[in-house]
Amino acid sequence: MGHADDDGLVCLPAVRGEKPAHERLLALLIDAWETVTPGSWKASTLDRLLAEADCAGKSLEVWLREKFFEQHAKRFQHRPFIWHVWDGLKDGFGALVNYHKLDARNLERLIHTYLGDWIRIQEAGVASGLDGAPQRLAAAQALKKKLEAILEGEAPYDIFVRWKLLAEQPIGWNPDLKDGVRLNIRPWMTASVLRHNKGPKLNIKWDKDRGKDVESAPRFAVFKGDRINDHHLTVAEKKAAREAYGG
Repeated sequence: MGHADDDGLVCLPAVRGEKPAHERLLALLIDAWETVTPGSWKASTLDRLLAEADCAGKSLEVWLREKFFEQHAKRFQHRPFIWHVWDGLKDGFGALVNYHKLDARNLERLIHTYLGDWIRIQEAGVASGLDGAPQRLAAAQALKKKLEAILEGEAPYDIFVRWKLLAEQPIGWNPDLKDGVRLNIRPWMTASVLRHNKGPKLNIKWDKDRGKDVESAPRFAVFKGDRINDHHLTVAEKKAAREAYGG
């Protein structure tokens, strides 16, 4: 269990005293091979694995940054549980996050601890005249604002679950895992903070579901029975409903 990550947040660059993701993954791969068959790991083993993963001649770092999330999403039928968050730059900030552990506390940790450390590194780079630091700093700061918007959960970065009452809707980033990746990933895709944000690489939509809702459904009257998923609610609406409901 020496390779397990306690918070489910693994950054691609080296931040907060942690090794970059590709080095951590390489150590895991070597240990896995050596545990099963001692002496089985060879330099050619990684080359073979990368070739099988459509990354022949490239590094493990490149595969993690450019290929992993797309392949992971496809394997899990576009309901990924590892999300690749990034700032849009190849040499910028990126992190692989475990959706099952990504509660509000860990999102705050991603923003203020990991991304915050990266921002401090770029600020130092700007001060020392390091090439590319201004661009990396600007991209990181823009990502920070987007992640903070997801944490707050104001429309359009809200979670909407059509089968839940207004008073039961999540306020801010407090997802119910039972509602599924499709609904909970919406604010992240809306904010364009995922490495592959659109189909076909990440084919997730919130089209109207087939069939009709029963008359007792929470928004039957509003949607006239249609099973609408792409709908937004403000934080004020949700709070008012909870107060009226007694919560």
